[in-house]
Amino acid sequence: MDISTATVGTMGVDWEARVNFDRLRDERLARLRKKLEESDLGALLAFDFGNIRYMTATHIGTWAMDKLIRFALITRNSDPISWDFGSAAKHHQLYNPWLGHTHMEADADPHAPHHDAPRPRAESGARAGISVLRGAFHPDAGIAEELAAKIRRELDKFGVLGEPLGVDLVEMPVLAALQNAGITVVDGQQVFLEARRIKTQDEISLLTSAASMVDAAYENLYEFLRPGVRENETVGLVSKTLYDLGSEYVEGVNAISGERCSPHPHVYSDRIIRPGDPAFFDILHSFNGYRTCYYRTFAVGSATSAQRDAYVRAREYMDRAIALVRPGATTADIVAVWPKAEEFGFPDEEAAFALQYGHGVGLSIWEKPIFSRLVSFDNPEVLEVGMVFALETYWPSADGVGAARIEEELVVTEFGCEVITKFPAQDLMVAGGHRYFTIDGPMNLIQPGFTHRADAASGTTA
Repeated sequence: MDISTATVGTMGVDWEARVNFDRLRDERLARLRKKLEESDLGALLAFDFGNIRYMTATHIGTWAMDKLIRFALITRNSDPISWDFGSAAKHHQLYNPWLGHTHMEADADPHAPHHDAPRPRAESGARAGISVLRGAFHPDAGIAEELAAKIRRELDKFGVLGEPLGVDLVEMPVLAALQNAGITVVDGQQVFLEARRIKTQDEISLLTSAASMVDAAYENLYEFLRPGVRENETVGLVSKTLYDLGSEYVEGVNAISGERCSPHPHVYSDRIIRPGDPAFFDILHSFNGYRTCYYRTFAVGSATSAQRDAYVRAREYMDRAIALVRPGATTADIVAVWPKAEEFGFPDEEAAFALQYGHGVGLSIWEKPIFSRLVSFDNPEVLEVGMVFALETYWPSADGVGAARIEEELVVTEFGCEVITKFPAQDLMVAGGHRYFTIDGPMNLIQPGFTHRADAASGTTA
């Protein structure tokens, strides 16, 4: 799969073949159907936004992501059905013509075996319906029971009521209502994630476009970053850049600077960035549903030798990993070239989880495959053409103050891989350094380090 010649843009045009959304919808649904057929499940019920979008190609905005109020169903014998807020369901009926074919022919046997199952006839698959809104509805309102009744009717209609129903995630009242309705509920998330493991060419195009938007955000951030800027200001700048370019959702900007780099807190603050600070950023956003997870590290104004050495180490681990990525390699092969947790200050792999790390990227930021010394040696996953994932490395600086964090997103190709995160990262970049001059000309941007943090256990300095 060669993506090097594909045009990356945020618009569709009539004079170039770019993203084909009809093909995107068809191929995603075909992959999900295939994985459902290969499973022992009769149907899949989704509450997760990514799974609902993959199945139905519907979207109502990210404000509802944490409310678990929407749901969608697909059976072995039917096309997807989406239940949504009444006005959203009406919108789907008007503008989502692919949501159809949900009723069987009148003379068909609804309990026929799968291979004899009749094909449905056309009727909108967009329905009004809601879940319990994370318990906000009073239990006596019967919302969970009505949801279960809706699902039971469809399972019975399509002849799979007696078979397991795979559910991705579910609230306890809904789970109880489904079980009380006589439905056998099992884990369906693995079926969804297996379908989403290999990306189609249109998914890869959207993921590449999303990454290109972050390239632009880093360009603006590099120009903006200087002493006196606060971490939260950088979050605002990046968010504006992405939304201006057409992002539908800035999931997060992890802005970390100075002494906050080690240990990594995974959340930005109002800290004022000072001369000589290390600063790293993770930019996560969504373009047409497809996410990024994309770290870069800078020194602000100048850097110490310790900061540079930490960056060189993190880059070395990244380059070793990328060199091994090809079809047939495994996640165990990749993590074997990364350091053990004890080598960079943690007691075990669980304590160091997500610092030397890799994960699939798609409609959510953490998909299959997973790369971690915690799990990959015992449960290796084989890399295949069409996988898209991010690899992340981390190394604390020897002075105990800062750290380096690098992340690249890759597409597995027939002969190896292609990196789709393009902002420069081979060497530590100094932001704002061009502003510093002495009487002898531009200031040397490698400065001596003055702070040493005592090791709590030994009383020594790093």
